[in-house]
Amino acid sequence: MASTSLDLVFSALSDPTRRAILSLLLEDDMAVTDVAEPFEMSLAAISKHLQILTRAGLIEQERRGRVKWCKLVPEALREASVWMEGFGQFEAVNLDQFERFLAAEVNAPE
Repeated sequence: MASTSLDLVFSALSDPTRRAILSLLLEDDMAVTDVAEPFEMSLAAISKHLQILTRAGLIEQERRGRVKWCKLVPEALREASVWMEGFGQFEAVNLDQFERFLAAEVNAPE
């Protein structure tokens, strides 16, 4: 995976709303309106999150009639997982743990 692709994946995963959307899509494909339902934000805001996830390759969107559906692409996390495992600190993808690690690194005094 090119560095740019990894950047897109980690950028997409940096937002808690987008991580929650991915969790929802673990269950099954969902219509955009169903994805938006649990969140207290506009459909336009959810659509922007979905665009970011799509650009990162984490989900796919397709039209079925008049409804746009979202589908998780779990393979997209594989290369990011391999990259993280290379540090030896991560046995599996634990995004919350990784986020805390990054936050500590960013906030560490130089």
